[in-house]
Amino acid sequence: MKERNALLAIHLGALLFGLSGIFGKLADTEPMLITFGRGLFAVIALALFAQLITRSRSANPSVRQLGMLALGGILLGAHWITFFHAVQVAGVAIATLGFASFPAFTLLLEGLLFRERIRAQEILIVGLVSFGLVLVTPSFDWGSAATQGLLSAILSGLLFSLLSLLNRVSVKGLDPVKAALCQNLTIVLCLAPFSWPLLHEVKPMDWFWIALLGVFCTGLAHSLFVASLKVLKARTTAVIFALEPVYGIAFAWWLFDEQPGLRMLAGGALIIFAIALSARKGVTVEAKPTPVTS
Repeated sequence: MKERNALLAIHLGALLFGLSGIFGKLADTEPMLITFGRGLFAVIALALFAQLITRSRSANPSVRQLGMLALGGILLGAHWITFFHAVQVAGVAIATLGFASFPAFTLLLEGLLFRERIRAQEILIVGLVSFGLVLVTPSFDWGSAATQGLLSAILSGLLFSLLSLLNRVSVKGLDPVKAALCQNLTIVLCLAPFSWPLLHEVKPMDWFWIALLGVFCTGLAHSLFVASLKVLKARTTAVIFALEPVYGIAFAWWLFDEQPGLRMLAGGALIIFAIALSARKGVTVEAKPTPVTS
């Protein structure tokens, strides 16, 4: 893959990740069923993409790694459920921006869990995200749907942050696509007993949107991310993925008339700036950033 094609691939991957909230809103069913279906279609897509883009034989995960991948799957499933709940309750824009708080959680948790010194730049990032979330909040009425949705989205960001930190120590030496396959398979196995009795309630059109979530927003997007990393610098891909909320909000504005106010735009701009800043900082520590898979 040439650099030009790799840039197109990573932008397409960010766009597909940004569409997760759109398809989650279009799929008019329970967040748990959306998550189960997304995981199921992602398993099929990732298995296919693993055969197409994996040229060399990768190491098999150890028993310890399998356990951590399973825990990662549980965190990923919980992240999706809380994110889709936020989408349905508060809309795509608020859900996407609330989830975008995850870099701030990652910086704080890295310092606590890995005993890494928190620098002044990191404190600035956390402050920018926090102030951005205050601006994004429509009101401070804890009983309002918008506020509850934002809290659910922030919880989604915390769960994804925990997943990112877990992946930092669990996927070393493993093929990223196969690791994602294991995590999505865990989601399917864990949610199958609860989802199976309710599958008849899902309408055919909802299955269509869920299939798009699993195949394009998970399987294809993750594979494009991995393929582009073979050509592009991690710094470049990390900054491009900061555009994910922009894509999500733009499509929500276009499709659902979720027109953001000036205050939300200002808060979103602060959060997105903080994401880009944290991404540029983070790639100096790790060789490859974790893709945003909202």
